[in-house]
Amino acid sequence: MRLRFFREVPNYDFFRLQKLTLGISAVAVVLSLVSWLMLGLNFGIDFKGGTTIRTESTAAVDVGAYRQALAPLGLGDVSITEVFDPSFGEDKNVAMIRIQAQGDQEAVTPETIQTIEDALKGVDPSISFPSVESVGPKVSGELIQTAVLAVAASLAAILVYIWLRFEWQFSVGAVAALAHDVIITIGIFSALQIRFDLATIAALLTIIGYSINDTVVIFDRLRENLIKFKTTPLRDLMNLTVNETLSRTIMTSGTTLIALIALLVLGGDVIRGFVFAITWGVIVGTYSSVYVAKNIVLMMGVKRDWSKPDNNQGNQFANIDA
Repeated sequence: MRLRFFREVPNYDFFRLQKLTLGISAVAVVLSLVSWLMLGLNFGIDFKGGTTIRTESTAAVDVGAYRQALAPLGLGDVSITEVFDPSFGEDKNVAMIRIQAQGDQEAVTPETIQTIEDALKGVDPSISFPSVESVGPKVSGELIQTAVLAVAASLAAILVYIWLRFEWQFSVGAVAALAHDVIITIGIFSALQIRFDLATIAALLTIIGYSINDTVVIFDRLRENLIKFKTTPLRDLMNLTVNETLSRTIMTSGTTLIALIALLVLGGDVIRGFVFAITWGVIVGTYSSVYVAKNIVLMMGVKRDWSKPDNNQGNQFANIDA
């Protein structure tokens, strides 16, 4: 028994505005790059250095009270997270406070740290500070390089996989769609000056995985249809393929967005940047699977001489209606 979003397979013409959708995507990518170059990114502590203070207390951690106590100090980017560990006793409540580097200094000065400790003791007299660690600009630069390499390596691995799994035209379309998603997401973070840290890099890698999943599902169904309908024009065949998988796409993206929007509204400031990146990535990734990847494959054309039948036509994902 299958859950269907549509009673019958719809017949929408997704490629009627092919040039317009490609133009919109191209303009969005260019604007994102311009914003990135002109405004830069609002790097978090991970990428521009700072100091991390570990706190312990017998009282429960009140992130809001901690943040309110530190706000008058004008420390800039401050991240406060409560640490959970099954080994902690009931009277051991731990938090990590991360403070950006102040001015040209690599780390927060001892005087500033003392001021921070005094402000927090005003909120919780039982609080203690077992460790203070600093991240200098050299380590931050290495983190940026590692993050860039991680994203680039994931794109390269996907390029090779799609090339081997399908045809080279499919791999070009898939990687172009993924690059489109990543660049536009970074452009949004630049334009809105949302904090960009290691959690955002994790979100970008999640976006890549989510987007390529939808793209591969449609590509797999397209390959089946290429074998099944050997003389049908490629444009009509792609429309059929997207319509056949549309129910699954809407159900998957829709249910994911419901959970993400709940986290975005109720999750708090600590994970808001991460959840926003994934939420935006789900939307733009669903769009790019059809209007970028498939448009590029349609423009480049694919081989229609499928002389060798595929013994593994389709898979459990391509055959799912929702």
